[in-house]
Amino acid sequence: MVRKDVRLLSGVGLAALCFLGTPSLVLAQGYLGGNLTPYAVMAGTTVTCTESAGPAIITGEVGVSPGAALVGFGGAPCDSGTLRIPPASDSGKADLVTAYNTLNALPCASTVGPNLAGLTLTQGVYCVGAAVSNLTGTLTLDAEGNPNAVFVFQMSSTLITSPNSIVSLTNTGGGAVTACSVQWQVDSSAVLDTNTTFIGNILALTAITLNAGTNLTGRALARNAAVTLDSNLVSFAACGAAATAGAPPPFPAIGVPTLPEIGRWVLLMLLLGSGVYLVSRRSRATGGR
Repeated sequence: MVRKDVRLLSGVGLAALCFLGTPSLVLAQGYLGGNLTPYAVMAGTTVTCTESAGPAIITGEVGVSPGAALVGFGGAPCDSGTLRIPPASDSGKADLVTAYNTLNALPCASTVGPNLAGLTLTQGVYCVGAAVSNLTGTLTLDAEGNPNAVFVFQMSSTLITSPNSIVSLTNTGGGAVTACSVQWQVDSSAVLDTNTTFIGNILALTAITLNAGTNLTGRALARNAAVTLDSNLVSFAACGAAATAGAPPPFPAIGVPTLPEIGRWVLLMLLLGSGVYLVSRRSRATGGR
């Protein structure tokens, strides 16, 4: 009997080790969708670009739907890729609505903030409360070398940064994790203040404003209102080929936050310890038979 229990325990322990030592299960979701991925900027009403503090360059398509106003593009002051004013029924806009709802439906694994400055976060889905500023310094996102790491922030109201704020991405698994592995779902508007260095796809319900000198590696996608730019560099080029191929980023499995490496080993030891205790108890009860 004891030998049978030991074999069972060994099998459970090995399975647990394999599970905890591999990347989390991911959801194969369309997320951005192939019709939205070419856009670096999309708005519901107007996209306005000015140049108060230097050149403005947008790498990727710029579009507006159902509105019809693109202001400041076509050369100076703003250089961009293809400009598009698609119809209200445009499939890219439909993809934006779907993507926003996809992020909004993910259950939070943790609540942080509302000021994210000084935090170092591992992958997961985070709820963030409203604040005068959600970022007044540096936020570090640590992918822990996991090529499937994804960060999702659900902003309960606005997303606001202070001047010179920074979002930094580290331990990216040889570059497999990129700015487009970071998602910001904003229930209201986003305002990135002067000279902010920001990464990720911003999907806002209403408006997005990038103040002078702010640079965004990712996308600015405003579902219902305007995107306002001023001397900004906006690009998803650092995301690699997947940025334009429509490949979905992996999400942490629903309801299962990814544990930091130390947490995985602690959980494994608890499982094994419990198993050893149960085998020992049964051995005493049966007299070692």
